[in-house]
Amino acid sequence: MKKLLVLVFSLSTLLACSVASSGVSSPDENIKVNFHLNEIGKFFYTITYKDKAIIDTSFVGFELIDAPNLTKGFIAKVRKPEEVNETWQMPWGEQLNVVNHYNEVLVELQERDSLQRKINLVFRVFNDGVGFRYEFPQQPNLKTAFIKEEHTDFNLTKDYKTFWIPGDWDIYEHLYSTTKLSEIDAKSYIPRTNLAQSYIPDNAVNTPVTLVGDDGLHLSFHEAALVDYSGMTLKVDTQNLSFKSQLVGSQNTEYKVKRELPFHTPWRAIQITDNAPDLIISNLIVNLNEPNKLGDVSWFTPMKYTGVWWEMHLGKSSWDYGMEMVDGKWTDTGKAHGKHGATTENVKRFIDFSAKNNIGGVLVEGWNTGWERWIGFEDREGVFDFVTPYPDYNLEEVTAYAKEKGVQIIMHHETSAATETYEKQQDTAYALMQKYGMHAVKSGYVGKILPKGEYHHGQYMVNQYNKAAIKAAKYKVVVNAHEPIKATGLRRTYPNIISREGLRGQEFNAWAGDGGNPPEHLPIVAFTRMLAGPIDFTPGIFNIKFDEYRKDNQVNTTLAQQLALYVVIYSPVQMAADLVEHYEANPAPLQFIKDVGVDWSETKVLNGEVGDFVTIARKEKTTGNWFLGSITDENSREIEINFNFLEANKIYEAKVYRDGNNAHWNNNPLDIIIETLEIKKGDSKVIKLAEGGGLAISLKKKN
Repeated sequence: MKKLLVLVFSLSTLLACSVASSGVSSPDENIKVNFHLNEIGKFFYTITYKDKAIIDTSFVGFELIDAPNLTKGFIAKVRKPEEVNETWQMPWGEQLNVVNHYNEVLVELQERDSLQRKINLVFRVFNDGVGFRYEFPQQPNLKTAFIKEEHTDFNLTKDYKTFWIPGDWDIYEHLYSTTKLSEIDAKSYIPRTNLAQSYIPDNAVNTPVTLVGDDGLHLSFHEAALVDYSGMTLKVDTQNLSFKSQLVGSQNTEYKVKRELPFHTPWRAIQITDNAPDLIISNLIVNLNEPNKLGDVSWFTPMKYTGVWWEMHLGKSSWDYGMEMVDGKWTDTGKAHGKHGATTENVKRFIDFSAKNNIGGVLVEGWNTGWERWIGFEDREGVFDFVTPYPDYNLEEVTAYAKEKGVQIIMHHETSAATETYEKQQDTAYALMQKYGMHAVKSGYVGKILPKGEYHHGQYMVNQYNKAAIKAAKYKVVVNAHEPIKATGLRRTYPNIISREGLRGQEFNAWAGDGGNPPEHLPIVAFTRMLAGPIDFTPGIFNIKFDEYRKDNQVNTTLAQQLALYVVIYSPVQMAADLVEHYEANPAPLQFIKDVGVDWSETKVLNGEVGDFVTIARKEKTTGNWFLGSITDENSREIEINFNFLEANKIYEAKVYRDGNNAHWNNNPLDIIIETLEIKKGDSKVIKLAEGGGLAISLKKKN
């Protein structure tokens, strides 16, 4: 049983002084969280880092419907802090062993009035940040909480440089803005492309949002273990330099969250580091989640994959089977129009290529009926059939052929955001996968949510995403969700949640009217979105300009950077996204994709600055080989690589893929130099990255 701390807040102490306080520190004592109760019984907290104020006077509470708000009039008890120091293992991930070391304290708040309702706060303080959540214990005067708004303040002490996307309730596919905190204007943000389902109600930002101080302090705000609750955006007060939680709502209910007691909220998480690389190394988000509930998941093997995907974004082929323009209207003719991509013959071509090149899977999009009316139609419910293939795709023949070649077929479920249709068919769809030995599905939720009035990031959809993944585990299926709810570390609890989109991805380079993702995009993503969890970014485009398909678009990186992304942007499933013919025409750079790992025992972030550049080295779990990736923004720069992470007294054969002397993301993106060197621990190399460029290295022990 937890012991009471000596300090107990009560009515008598409140009469004697205006503010009572207590606190808890991180194991290394650099981070300190202090708790306060003022004269009217309002609870607030403050955070210091190395004795400097980081978060100042931040109040907490809840606005309820059909019940008085839970914001003031409290007395409090603070339990004695407890230390937890454990190590757990990832079944797949950026590393094998994860240290989970923190000090935890429980603060019990209770109203002084006749209702005497209770709410607890649990704080966990790590060496790399702070997590806290609310607990609503079972109690006589509060049975069901109808939460209109959660009021959690984060009052900052400086006007930080901030990397942010708007607090859109429907989509995360925005370019990042870089401004001072005081200059954030998310409400006036205009998407550079037409995101039809986008909804930005206030001057708020989505998380993770990363802040950089002029003293080198780095902060990132996010949430962890988002279960049966609404996603949290952060409303910005530009004058007072603060964030306030703003939950995603619904047009169908006045409340944003409905929960029966007892329950707890997701964790509110703040990463706190001295430098940018340590943000990536931090395990705060996964550590705030519960341990693995699925047990052995060895039936899933991390893998690279190819697929029928990029060719459809280029316009070479299509998802639908029989949609043609008739009398000025798109009409389902019921006959193949000749551009359908998911044909038996075409998929076999990808299978053959994958089998030859150490690539474990093939994704097939557009295989099932329904694509003729998949988006833009109000009657989308019931359109998709997740078990019936088009006439030109023989599911049994394809899966048998893949099995013979040692390649897995990755299923695709595009729901078109018609959630009730998908719910009804999930068991049948997963059972079909199980029948044919498929263990991975890419799901999609493009479009406005059905039923009408719900948003992608509200409580209704949080439950949709999570339930789909939990059910998939029963069929030994892993889920890679697109148009998802944000990653919040649930991959620890349910390790079949392997990856997701949740950012402006590679496909924008194929068709976006603004010219695609600028070179700074991924050096920002590495220190923002990637802090939340794995990203299915679909790298590996070799035909950078693709003028034969789209003259006004291109990928805004060099070829060397496309290779580096396999190491820099983490996912246990990595797509070789380009067309087969473009890889076959470029066997030399293809070798890196053939060699690079996807499952790691160690990760080292060697250098980096948010939005500028980053260099990451990862050790492959099965072979012990190291792979290194480095990327930069629109600026050319020299990167010093120190190879101290290598094993001592060993010689490594390093195959280096670097930007050529005249490389440039726009003017000369295909200029690449490939060379083989001998490297040992302690060596260092200075390598120039071109504008929008990159560096990829494979390191294998000799002999």
